[in-house]
Amino acid sequence: MDDSDRVPPAESATERTRFGGHRARDSVAWDWKPVDDIDIEDLRERVARYRPPVLSRASGWGRGVPTDYLGALTEHWAGSFDWRVPEVRIRSYPWTRVHIDGEPVTAIHQRSIDPDAPVVVLLHGWPDSFLRFERVLPLLSDVHVVVPCLTGYPGAVTAGIQPATPRVMARQVAGLIEALGYERYVVSGGDVGSVVATHMARAHGDSVSALHLTDLPALRVSPDLRGDLTEREQRYYRDARRWRATEGGYRLLQATKPHTLARALSDSPVGLAAWIIEKLIGWSDSRGENGFAFDRDDLLTWVSLYWYTGAIGTSFDPYSAAPLDVGFVDTPTAVSMFRHEILPPGPDLFRRFYDVRSWTEYDVGGHFAAWERPAEFVVGLRNALVLAEGVRRGTTDTRSRGVP
Repeated sequence: MDDSDRVPPAESATERTRFGGHRARDSVAWDWKPVDDIDIEDLRERVARYRPPVLSRASGWGRGVPTDYLGALTEHWAGSFDWRVPEVRIRSYPWTRVHIDGEPVTAIHQRSIDPDAPVVVLLHGWPDSFLRFERVLPLLSDVHVVVPCLTGYPGAVTAGIQPATPRVMARQVAGLIEALGYERYVVSGGDVGSVVATHMARAHGDSVSALHLTDLPALRVSPDLRGDLTEREQRYYRDARRWRATEGGYRLLQATKPHTLARALSDSPVGLAAWIIEKLIGWSDSRGENGFAFDRDDLLTWVSLYWYTGAIGTSFDPYSAAPLDVGFVDTPTAVSMFRHEILPPGPDLFRRFYDVRSWTEYDVGGHFAAWERPAEFVVGLRNALVLAEGVRRGTTDTRSRGVP
């Protein structure tokens, strides 16, 4: 699935259509090219030839993906898993593409039948993609929805691209939304997406009318805070240090030697699956089907998308970006906090960094909340839309919700 094959012909480079009360500029309807049969067969053959490593005795997930689990999954991958099923779904989405600063920016652009409907921008993270939001798209038919493929991630990989920092991604996404003709919008993000959303709110505050976040962005995990921390805040930072020591090794490797890791994962689909699936399962609510939030076809779809697009190496780029002090964000913010998020902070800590007007906690759900709990995710997103409407009308909304 070579991104360069999908550049539109010159005569299609500009589409001028009316929607959302604005006029689209320099955008083009984009076709997601199907994977070649030879590439699907190559993947199956590679998986079938997988040579398990010699490992010391271990049980459970404490030392990584268990041998028995991975063996059963790869057997299904090499045999009965059919990539064409999710591919048909992926290709059916309303894709669009624009070029920002010479780089292609690709997105799902789902339009409401109401031209004056509000606009929401949904930003994914790692190790996921636009697939994070598949389950919320049907719940948002009354608003215009833009789901960008962040640069370097599936759907936005081209040979020789410059490493994209979250700040660069924020500029690209803002340029995308402007090219689509929208002037004001709500931005929702998680993981890398929450960092990008934060930069968008700071740099493009005239356009970002409200934020919706599902985690405290990583750039906030080790701040130089002045003043006393509450006991809960101190506990949060202790937990963060402990988590980095026991679970955060991947971050250091992806930040310091990304090309070494990328060479290994780009040549071994089973290695890629182990690297990604450990996070998908470990960071999600374990009370889903068969004890997991993802079934095996979901997992293989997400991993296969990385494999066929060759995105794993460039998806590491945000981890090597120097941390930036973006300061306090005064954009009205709605927070949806799911109990099994990696490091769930309390509202007081969040309010040190954001103008939190709506706070909703759930006893279910994890890091991939839009996928795991789409209905609850949409509740929080609509809270942000209420805040945006309050900004438009010159009023405020200070509702704070508790655990349902």
